[in-house]
Amino acid sequence: MILNLLELSRKNKQALMILFDIFAIIASIFISFAIRLGYWFHPVGDEKLLLLMFGAPLLAIPFFIQFGFYHTVIRYAGFQAVWRIIQAITIYALIWGLISFMANAQGIPRSVIIINWFFLTIVIVGSRLFARWLFSQVSINNKLLIKKNVVIYGAGSAGRQLCNALNESEHFKSVAFIDDSEELLNHSIIGLKVFSRDALETLIKKDNIKEVLLAVPSISRSKRREIINFLEPYPVVVRSLPGLTELAQGKVKINDLLEIDVSDLLGRESVKPNKNIMKTNIANKVVFISGAGGSIGSEICRQVLLNNPKKIVLYEISESSLYLIEKELMYLNDLKIDIIPTLGSVTDKARLQDIFQLHGVQTIYHAAAYKHVPLVESNQSQGVMNNLIGTWVIAEEAIASNVETFVLISTDKAVRPTNVMGASKRGSELILQALAALPINTCFTMVRFGNVLDSSGSVIPLFREQIKKGGPITITHKDIVRYFMTISESVELVIQAGAMAKGGEVFLLDMGDPVLIYDLAVKMIKLSGLQLRDENNLDGDIEINYIGLRPGEKLYEELLVGAKSKPTENPLIMCAEEKMISWEKLEPILIDIKEASINETTEKIYTLLNLLVPEYKKDKRSSIII
Repeated sequence: MILNLLELSRKNKQALMILFDIFAIIASIFISFAIRLGYWFHPVGDEKLLLLMFGAPLLAIPFFIQFGFYHTVIRYAGFQAVWRIIQAITIYALIWGLISFMANAQGIPRSVIIINWFFLTIVIVGSRLFARWLFSQVSINNKLLIKKNVVIYGAGSAGRQLCNALNESEHFKSVAFIDDSEELLNHSIIGLKVFSRDALETLIKKDNIKEVLLAVPSISRSKRREIINFLEPYPVVVRSLPGLTELAQGKVKINDLLEIDVSDLLGRESVKPNKNIMKTNIANKVVFISGAGGSIGSEICRQVLLNNPKKIVLYEISESSLYLIEKELMYLNDLKIDIIPTLGSVTDKARLQDIFQLHGVQTIYHAAAYKHVPLVESNQSQGVMNNLIGTWVIAEEAIASNVETFVLISTDKAVRPTNVMGASKRGSELILQALAALPINTCFTMVRFGNVLDSSGSVIPLFREQIKKGGPITITHKDIVRYFMTISESVELVIQAGAMAKGGEVFLLDMGDPVLIYDLAVKMIKLSGLQLRDENNLDGDIEINYIGLRPGEKLYEELLVGAKSKPTENPLIMCAEEKMISWEKLEPILIDIKEASINETTEKIYTLLNLLVPEYKKDKRSSIII
């Protein structure tokens, strides 16, 4: 029967609630008389009193409608709904009592008005709360959902809000709080006791805790990392509370509690960007972003949009990627900034010339590149054409169109490269360095950094997918290490570095300490509530397989070609002091490389890349595929 009630239309449910309230209003008046007089009262022959008693719903129901009684979803009724009920019943009871006295109806004790108010409040509020409890239980049982017992780490404001939200969740049941504050220990908050972290192991065993939910949004990243390291050995899934702003705006549901952000494992504190510097090359300017649909390019688009450009020109060779980033930016575009989606290749000279002159481009962020090392290693000619020759083409067109600023997104793989991708990016740096030394109006600069978390081709999404499928996780080598940085932070630093440029600088981003990929994989396994399966734990869940270094891949990456760098005003940005090649010597090599790439002459490409980048050492495992 209750299931049938849940399946009724909204209007039918409202009609049933009104009928119930009409019965409750009339019944409460009769019961109020009975309580006051001590016997069951029958107003036989008193027409005024009969009219007042049976006509009371005509007075009360309009108030109830006005106060939103029948627009509240019972299953989610809270304190605000109860308060509105009390307000409406109070007004109704007072007016009913006033009308009764004005009508000069005989036999109505004044205390009946108070008893009527009290009794009707109990009935109406009680019925709503009982229905809320009943419907919630039936809904959960009907869906055969078993709630997971969880512990909330953090008993502050965020933790309390999370606990309240979990009370409406069909997936989680809060069992206890854990907090590092001694002032809160052994106290009860929203019915849950606060424990120290030392009690976690006992709670896991006693209450069958499956997950720990972090509700500590305001702590530093180093402290957050310390908490995550503490939780790592326990067989629980660790999730993070979505931002409270996102929860308030309805962008994130409580059932979408996030898996722990891998950026928290890095433990390095980010430096807040200088907003004035961020705007230098963007505010009221026409900004062109190549590779706009890629991982880095799309984040550049988002941050450029936040800094009030005059116009954004999105340049992308992939139609689907261009469509997605344009759609996202249009949704975020509160200021109605012109967003121009443009399909094209960075090697198309005529196309770039037309776009630069048509839109009056002032700032360029050149993020378009083939970055996947093994793929470029197997398609050398296309990698060189896109990365190296493409940079040459777009740079010369920038000069011809008097573009003010040109920022190249480079990579740590450009340092002593062992692969075509790295060599092509180092060659791109040399192009900009040589052009910057000429008497031109365009300020060329480049920013070199390592891997960004969750970018396309990154190990992070690969590991997540492998864990989701039950493993194994594949790693090329147990000792392989990489530098990591979040996409948003890397782009903030790229934009700031570009604003500090005078011309020809190679900026380096402080990537923190290198991360052992094996350790990263193990942490991700454990923070997913699973165990590593190895020779020491044959009953574990996920094993790690080593597949060997891929063609062109190194065990570790570097950020400096030479040995010198100097600091800048931003502690996370350094300026490298490196050798360069004059344009007179560089241009003939570029012409030969372009011809070899067009003709797909693989061995000649390798020879010329080595001439251009003497540090380049071809990996003997590189496949000869063009």
